[in-house]
Amino acid sequence: MPGTSVRSLSGKRPRSVATQVFVLQVAIVVLLAAGAVLALVLQSRSDVEREARNRSVSVAETFAHSLGLHEALQSPNPSAILQPLTEETRKAAGVDFIVVMDTQGIRYTHPLPDRIGKRFVGTIEPSLAGQVHVESVDGPLGKEIQAVVPVFAEGDSGPVEALVSAGLTVENVSGLVDRQLPVILGASAAGLALGTAGAALISNRLRRQTRGLGPLEMTRMYEHHDAVLHAVREGVLITDRDGRLLLANDEAKRLLGLPPEAEGQHIRELAELDGNLADLVLSGREATDEVLEAGERLLVINQRPTRPRGRPEGMAVTIRDSTEMRVLSTRAEAARRRLRLLYDAGVGVGTTLDVERTAQELADVAVPRFADFATVDLAEPVLRGDEPTAAPGDLRRTGISGIREDIPLYPRGRLIDFLPSTPQARGLSSGRAEVIADLEKAPGWYAQDPPRAQAVIDYGIHSLITAPLKARGVVLGVVNFWRSEKPEPFDEEDLSLAEELVARAGVSIDNARRYTREHAVAITLQHSLLPRDLPEQSAVEVAHYYLPAQSGVGGDWFDVIPLPAGRVALVVGDVVGHGLHAAAAMGRLRTAVLNFSSLDLPPDELLARLDDLVQYTDQNGEGGGAEGGLLGATCLYAVYDAVARRCTVARAGHVPPLVVHADGRVEAPELPAGAPLGLGGFPFEAAELDLAEGSRLVLYTDGLIEDRARDIDEGLDLLRGALSRAGRSPEDTVRAVLAELLPVRARDDVALLVARTSSLSADRIAEWDVPFEPSAVGQLRAAATAKLEEWGLQELVFGTELVLSELITNAIRHGAEPVRVRLLRDRVLTCEVFDGSSSSPRLHYATTTDEGGRGLFLVAQLSRRWGARYTPEGKVIWSEQQIPDLVEGDAGLAAETAAVDAAGAAGFGDAAGSPGPAGRAGA
Repeated sequence: MPGTSVRSLSGKRPRSVATQVFVLQVAIVVLLAAGAVLALVLQSRSDVEREARNRSVSVAETFAHSLGLHEALQSPNPSAILQPLTEETRKAAGVDFIVVMDTQGIRYTHPLPDRIGKRFVGTIEPSLAGQVHVESVDGPLGKEIQAVVPVFAEGDSGPVEALVSAGLTVENVSGLVDRQLPVILGASAAGLALGTAGAALISNRLRRQTRGLGPLEMTRMYEHHDAVLHAVREGVLITDRDGRLLLANDEAKRLLGLPPEAEGQHIRELAELDGNLADLVLSGREATDEVLEAGERLLVINQRPTRPRGRPEGMAVTIRDSTEMRVLSTRAEAARRRLRLLYDAGVGVGTTLDVERTAQELADVAVPRFADFATVDLAEPVLRGDEPTAAPGDLRRTGISGIREDIPLYPRGRLIDFLPSTPQARGLSSGRAEVIADLEKAPGWYAQDPPRAQAVIDYGIHSLITAPLKARGVVLGVVNFWRSEKPEPFDEEDLSLAEELVARAGVSIDNARRYTREHAVAITLQHSLLPRDLPEQSAVEVAHYYLPAQSGVGGDWFDVIPLPAGRVALVVGDVVGHGLHAAAAMGRLRTAVLNFSSLDLPPDELLARLDDLVQYTDQNGEGGGAEGGLLGATCLYAVYDAVARRCTVARAGHVPPLVVHADGRVEAPELPAGAPLGLGGFPFEAAELDLAEGSRLVLYTDGLIEDRARDIDEGLDLLRGALSRAGRSPEDTVRAVLAELLPVRARDDVALLVARTSSLSADRIAEWDVPFEPSAVGQLRAAATAKLEEWGLQELVFGTELVLSELITNAIRHGAEPVRVRLLRDRVLTCEVFDGSSSSPRLHYATTTDEGGRGLFLVAQLSRRWGARYTPEGKVIWSEQQIPDLVEGDAGLAAETAAVDAAGAAGFGDAAGSPGPAGRAGA
């Protein structure tokens, strides 16, 4: 009927054959399952009863032949002996009862004790005749299956002296059957389910094969199939196992040029069929999207073997014409490669903030996927991190890459001045990229360097793209792409790709340039804030090393500060963060430490004042923030006394120092850690270390021992190993430590300070106790004069007498006992006066009418520098005088005399005599 679908036709039919077959199969399976269940139940009952009889006979015979049974039967009370044995055996054997009786049937044993002594229920005559008798009776326990076995007096040939009966109740036998019945039913149900599932599978397969259709519908379906087969735009070939063509649709005949009578012929007999395609069809192998050229067509072949009977019977081949898609796929592949190149450039260019490395990454990413050779030329200011000028002058070749290394182009590092006629110069001035298709026909480029240009052409390079490298509208340089391997020159599409590639790289190079500038500024600032030349002093021999971090300048610093009386302060610190803020914060801390050290404070008190300063700065918002603030900075401050050979150390959250003894032994002294600066509320403690002459004190920052490849404990072990060698100078120690621990690319600043201790020998020290009376001043002047003459310092006698007179007089008048005087001959002559008072001396100017107040002014005029420091016992007033050279002795003496004359003219007292009014100054 026209317009009627296959689905509507099938809906009017009676039940299909597949459905009828399924119902019949299910009925057969149900009947078979029911018969199987019945047979299994009957068989199971028979087997269980047989098993019960066999078990009863076995248990009875076993007990009848057991050892000791005869003796028990002959005993006066057999029941007392046999009853426990039968019960134990019954439970172990799994039977319901074991009864031992005499030949009259009177029981000796029974599971029910009240049945003992009563007559046995059952037939015993066959057993008295020597036979085994099995029967089913109604016994005391109910319906029973029991076996009666004779017990012979003398082996199996003597008379029967007793009987043994064992058995099971019918209830327990039925229980065994009932327990097996669920298994039987379950197995039957599983069999029924499997049978039904098998019938359903068979019916479904039949339904799939026939599609549930009748003859009319099947005919119409095949007509539709044939119409579709010949209407599709894809060729179809079907062959048999012998290679004979069974079917070829219209599209296959059109693509392959086959004649109408081609079907039925062997593949080899078809002259119109391409030989490669014939070989593929006859090979019998599978093929997926295999491309073959057949004349002017590009065919995509898919081939699979046909298996109508489960084994290969031929081949089914589909053919698709992809000639038009070839051009499109080529363009799509080119676009994909370009996008991939741009993606790789975005990932691979600018991995670091180094200008030269970024330029080299740009050249590397372009070769060989875009060009055979690539060069990057940058303006000189860009390499230094400066802002490029509007019209870059000479360019330096910074990056170069190629498929070979023997290229005749300008090498890396060459300074190039492009002529105005070159495409590079035009691009720099106009800001536009340019393509040179044929270098042989480019006289402007050739004029730059004719011999080298000819060598480039002879090398095979024939095409060029030059693109200015720009960022934020400013030209940074120029990038050149050269082609030699591909015969076709660069085109406009290549030019647009080059512009996009260079534009992306320009941002990365500009970022690296700006970082270079900031890094250089930070390094310059940091170096200006760090000590350039360490001051001269005799207490320690010092070597140092400083390395800024690659990721940004940090705030590590160190310092060596000479202190009076043969002492020196060693400082190492670390500020949190990197960059300009960290460098500035470091400078502020270093300046603060220098100022506090001029007060000659103990290390713990100096760190306490530094902590107060950091807290004040942070509370007023001057700490620098997270980029490099004072808060959280660490510091270690150590003071070494060359006279006492003692080092006093305190630290604020800094890594502890190491002490290398003269024998090479490395020690980490126990020091209170202290909190980082700025936290407040935590006191700082100092520790004293006795250091022998020649010991090395090693101060460092955490950047030396911490690294991504190791933890801090491993770094400390490496540092100990590098230090554990005797006899090294500080310079050799620094070199050994750096060789062992210095990372290739430091992510944090590294500061290292190595100080080898010295001592002031006893012949360069003079010390006296001063009686607490004014008359002792003259005696001390005489003793000091004698010591200076012994040291050969006659030029300093006059000034030293005046200084000692004033300082001792002040100590006696305004101080407290005890009073001591010490002279130290080092690079300078140090005069120290100790007293037990903690009153602070003060320098002020006396008027012409004042009777006193000029003593410390006189000391300041005669001294190189002077000051006071406090000890647990009191204070020390000290004065330093420069030791003149032999040539300058007369000039120094004249200067001292002039100073004394000037002081006398200003109204000072008699400096050379006993204490006068001048002795009252400064108390």
